[in-house]
Amino acid sequence: MKQKATVLGGNLAKGVFHLVGMDNTGNIVLRKRLTREARMPYIAQLSPMLIGMAACGGVHDWARRCRAPGHTVKLIASQCVKPYVTSHQNDPADAEASCEAVTRPTMRCVPVKEVEQQDLQSLHRARERVVKARTA
Repeated sequence: MKQKATVLGGNLAKGVFHLVGMDNTGNIVLRKRLTREARMPYIAQLSPMLIGMAACGGVHDWARRCRAPGHTVKLIASQCVKPYVTSHQNDPADAEASCEAVTRPTMRCVPVKEVEQQDLQSLHRARERVVKARTA
């Protein structure tokens, strides 16, 4: 009998995405390598589940896309995911670590930013750089 994944961990690489799925008991039941174009159709056909990803600048867009079909997305700070990497750091190991880290009840998560929040943040950072360059 095939186990059903209830938690999905993802790692965003440049052209390829690695996904790892775990069941309720913590066993890995899914390992998938997807291209950028194939990722969202694959995730959209899955039943709603918890998805964990390491937070970075571009992950907020993917989190918004993953929430659209009904999944719960949690973004974890990269330094919090690092202790769960069991082997050498590579994309599949990072995806497995994200999957493991998101199941921890005390894990601190980064809120998913909306497009407007990211626009405002980039505006503030640009202004900060202009002020720093002018006073230099």
